[in-house]
Parts: sequence; C-alpha cells; structure tokens
Amino acid sequence: HRSFSLFLFDKESGDLLLQKRASTKITFPNVWTNTCCSHPLHGMVPAEVDGPGDVADGTTMGVKHAAVRKLYHELGIPSNELPISEFKFLTRMHYWAADTVTHGPDAPWGEHEIDYVLFLVLPNAKATLTLKPHPEEVDDVKWVSKQQLIDGMKEGLWSPWFRLIANKWLVAEKGWWENLTATMTTDVHCDYTSVHKFDPPKEHMGGKGKAGPYLGSIDSASSNGVATINDTSKKQGAYGKIKTHKESKLSQISHIDEVFSAISFLYIRPLKSNMTSKDLSSSFVKSELDFCDEILGKVSRSFAAVIRQLPPSLVVDVMIFYLVLRALDTVEDEMKNFASNDIKIGHLLEFHKTALGDPKWTMDGIGEGDERRLLEEFPKCHGVFAALKPESKRIITDITHRMATGMAEFVSKDLGQGTENIKQYNRYCH
Repeated sequence: HRSFSLFLFDKESGDLLLQKRASTKITFPNVWTNTCCSHPLHGMVPAEVDGPGDVADGTTMGVKHAAVRKLYHELGIPSNELPISEFKFLTRMHYWAADTVTHGPDAPWGEHEIDYVLFLVLPNAKATLTLKPHPEEVDDVKWVSKQQLIDGMKEGLWSPWFRLIANKWLVAEKGWWENLTATMTTDVHCDYTSVHKFDPPKEHMGGKGKAGPYLGSIDSASSNGVATINDTSKKQGAYGKIKTHKESKLSQISHIDEVFSAISFLYIRPLKSNMTSKDLSSSFVKSELDFCDEILGKVSRSFAAVIRQLPPSLVVDVMIFYLVLRALDTVEDEMKNFASNDIKIGHLLEFHKTALGDPKWTMDGIGEGDERRLLEEFPKCHGVFAALKPESKRIITDITHRMATGMAEFVSKDLGQGTENIKQYNRYCH
C-alpha cells in the first residue's frame, strides 16, 4: 500500500525532528523514526490520493494533505503552522519488512509499502512549533543534528524504513541533509520516475510474509499455505489474495460429528437439487439454465447447496437473483482494470439497466476465474432472467439498483480505519 515519510527540519539549526513510536503500537513499537509516517486515505477531503500526473510533475498534493492530517493527529501540530506549499516531494521507495524484533521470527505483522518521501523546512521551528504528541501514537520526540543522528543510530531501535532512507539518501555523502537549501529549492535530489527497491534489514527478514532479499518471490508463499496472487484455482473469497488455513487428514477425521454429517450428506441422505425438476424444463432454455446452475456451483459452493434445495417455484428466481448480485459484486471488487473509480461507479450505477436490460450485455476482463466467466457469458443469465415472472424481475432489478447505488457511494472511500461515525456505519451496512 502507499505510505509517506515526512522529515521536518528547523531552518536555523538544520536539526531534524524525530519521534519515538508508542509502545502500544502493533507494528514497530518503541522505535525511533522520522517526524511522521503514515498512509494517504481514499475518500478524504481534501483528497489524499495522487495520480500518475501528480507524481510525474512532483506536486503530489494528496500525500502532502495526508501528512498535514497526520502531523496534527500524531504530534498535535495544527495545520496553520504547516504551509503546504513548503512541502517537498523527493522520490518513492518500495520496501518490505517484518516486525520480527517485536513479534519473533514468525511475526504476523510488518510493512510492505510504496513510500513517498517528503521534506519540510520551517523557520524557527524548534522555538515556535506547537508539539502535543498523542500518547497512543508517540512516546517521545527530540530534535537532532546530522552528527547526533549518525551517532545515535549506532545503537537502539530504529524503524526499518527510516534506516533505509537515512543510509541511502539522508546522511550519505552529498546526501539530502548536507545542503538543505539546495534540496528544498532545486530538483538536484528529485526523482519522480523511479521507485527505488530495498531489501529489508537482516533483522527484519522472515515473518509470516517471508520478507527477504529484493522483495522475495510471491510464488514461494504457496508452499506455506498462502494462496499465490492471481492463482484462479484459489480465487474463492478474495481471488487468492488471502491466507488459507489447512488441517491434516488426522485432524479432520478427529471431528467425529463433522465426519458423520459429511457421510450422511454424501451417502445416507444426499442433497437433491430441485434444479432438475421437470416443471422447469418447459419454462426456460435448457442450455441457459444449465449454465446458470453450473456457474452457481463455481462462484459459491455454500450458497449453491442452499439455493438448490428451494422449491421449484423459487429455485430459479433466487439463483438468478444471486448470480446478478455476484456479477455486480465482481464489478465492485475489481481494483486494477478500470481506468478510474469514476468509470467503475458509472458501470455500477447503470448495471440494473445494462446487465438486466440488454440481452447482449457482457463485460470482458473484469474479475478472476469463474467470476470473470460469469460476466463474459452473462447473456445466458439474462435469458433466464427474462423468462422469470414479472414480479421476480421487478424485485431483482430494484434490489440490484439499490445495492449498486450503495456500492457506488462507498467504493472510493478507504474503510481500512472504519466509517467516520455510527450513522455512516449503519448506512454502509444497509
């Protein structure tokens, strides 16, 4: 994910403001690091997300707004003391690091970031800057000179990203700190085209994510019970991007009640699908109905088992209802193949008209595995939808429109830290 690392300097002395991360933090507690480091968020006002053009011309107002927000949150520095025009974007780096120092060799926590590096030099900052550190974010702060930092980093705990930036650029020979005036007023140290890649420091290799040299190999994760990205055979739930848990055969058969239930469902009282009812064959095109039944079992095994038990008067209606919403959800979940969120929002808001109104509507290149196939062969679902009772079609269209409208409202908001308030939470759930 994206992050930023801000370095705030006092103009007169040239000293750098450091913070010590709070001992209560989950990742990298008790470590010294740069002035402020955090993440830009979607859905903020002013906007915190930068596009390629913002990076190319070095403006990156998004991460600068995020830095202003977090400087107040973490250090209590009010925005009127932080002239955003004085923030300087220098470059980006790509690194990962496991917090094995805190959580041991199998640490589940760490960072994997594209880090935007920002400098800010303020006049008379040591004397006039408001500093009220948030106790849940920061345990301590201090101003240091370049030499004090070099000496101080020989011992103690330091964040991995700060050490990478410091050793590569900050205190290196002819580095960024050597001449702050040149760094801030010229482009001599600016690199807007590169994303510099860094191995984690040795003590931050390993962990559950197997952080290693040059970002390691994503394929190596598959042997550790972690699904490989874009492995469509493991796409169920999150397209292979989530950890899957395995149990040994011995552990599985030790759950006697579950074994008995499985045997009962498989051999004693097997579930029988009502999709085979003769009453359905005369109402729908068989090839289209067969496709819907097949794809239902592919995109959701658990829902499929329940839906197929419904009486013949409901089974097809609910199956199509589910497939329509699954197709809609696949559009919402797509994170890379729409040129912008606005384009995706447009597809969501029109879905009840396009997918349910045009018998030839399809969407190519969206989703993974069977979800992608559902969208690419959607006319077969539409054929069955068109043959449903008018009241069923009305309900499916109405709920699809309502859900799509809700998705469009929240799709551009970053909910990683929750909704803003209870009212928004209730609306999101609704």
